[in-house]
Amino acid sequence: MAQHSRLSTAPPPSAPARESTGHLLLRAHIVLLLFGVFAHTAVFNLLGVDGAAVVLGVLLLGTLGLAVPRIALARPARFPWRRLPWAALGYLALALVSVLWSRWPSATLLTWTLQASITVVALFIAFTLSWHEIARALSSALKWVLGLSLVLELWVALVLRRPLLPFFSDLPAGKPDPHWYWVRGDLFDGGRLQGIVGNSNTLGILCAIALVVFALLYAQGARRRPALLIWIALAAFFFLRAGSATAYASLAIGALVLGAALLFRRARRPAQRTRLYAVFAAVAVVGAAGIWFARNTVFGALGKSSDLTGRVEIWRKVWERAVQHPVFGNGFSSPWVPWDPAFHGWIIDHRITVFMAHNMWLDVFLQLGAIGVVLIAIVFLAFAWRAWFFAVDRPRWDLVDDRPYAALSLLPTVLVAMLLVLGLAESTPIMLWGWLLVILLSFKMKISPFVGSGPGEGAPPQSRRRTA
Repeated sequence: MAQHSRLSTAPPPSAPARESTGHLLLRAHIVLLLFGVFAHTAVFNLLGVDGAAVVLGVLLLGTLGLAVPRIALARPARFPWRRLPWAALGYLALALVSVLWSRWPSATLLTWTLQASITVVALFIAFTLSWHEIARALSSALKWVLGLSLVLELWVALVLRRPLLPFFSDLPAGKPDPHWYWVRGDLFDGGRLQGIVGNSNTLGILCAIALVVFALLYAQGARRRPALLIWIALAAFFFLRAGSATAYASLAIGALVLGAALLFRRARRPAQRTRLYAVFAAVAVVGAAGIWFARNTVFGALGKSSDLTGRVEIWRKVWERAVQHPVFGNGFSSPWVPWDPAFHGWIIDHRITVFMAHNMWLDVFLQLGAIGVVLIAIVFLAFAWRAWFFAVDRPRWDLVDDRPYAALSLLPTVLVAMLLVLGLAESTPIMLWGWLLVILLSFKMKISPFVGSGPGEGAPPQSRRRTA
């Protein structure tokens, strides 16, 4: 055991940085911040637009107050400016410049401010926390989403005993459209659950992400693994009861990518990997063709009509407006601002103004044209490329080539696959928590090329090599 003597010239022992009070408070703030982003619709349904803006603004200011001193104190290591996700920042810059030709300039400035804030938050988290801490922070935020969803669903089903509208409003005369409800109270009736986020599709995809994060933490050997199994069971329950076909497809593709990555990890020689690439490419082509030709059967099995529950009509209207300005688009707005005259009443679904194109590629084409589509394609291509080799290449920084793989190195690969599938039916990957995950994981992989290296990861590889 280490001893400290008054005669010693060494400084008194101090708590490790990871266990200091300041760092624990930092992690707690980040968990609260992640919860606010994941469950932003819950904040809106509780406090309204103004209240949600105040909450997110306070969280952002708190983040900036924590970020500036930490970056200043990191001068010996220096902030890794050159490793910023420049393609994503280029997309963000184009979004700001689009105010010059935007058909909805006020919506452009408002949503760009939100997008820039999310970007700053993601960069800060990636620079400050280690891979393990990021996974634990995501896990904690998603646990809050699941736990509060269970509490709210139980309260509505057992105590309120009627559907709950946003802002805890009383039910109006006549029966409103079920899509207006925050929670429908179907916990014991077999219907689709909405949880605290107030949307079955959002709840389903958040549960899918939670299942991935929980499972990888379990495989990594996280503490309190029996409790983690309970959370996995709860996430699986909400995932199934949400009944989201998009979430089902995203998790299925994520599982396939996970299996492929594990197979590639077992390949010892380049020739083996080449054969695997050929096999998986053929499977992907055949699978995509099969789904396309049997799409009616597939959609029916997933509970969707041939027009994807009205999405085809939404895509048609968005395309008609997008092709009017095909190069630079009509102006950035992610999400669409429903009270702006350009969007209010444009596309109505269940008497609610639609706030996204339900396809991220079409949404980008509408807002920033072909230039924006190229930039966002580069963003996701770079993300997917780096994530794949982050997962399948053995961690190595010297002559030692048999270090064990880390389960958490699979996290970016699985999540980018799920986001790409989600982007076919939703615009979530280019806004709010989807954009946060893209920036966070892209930047973290660049500054920490394997689990246990880089800012926030403890000793860098060079120091480990010297002390080996």
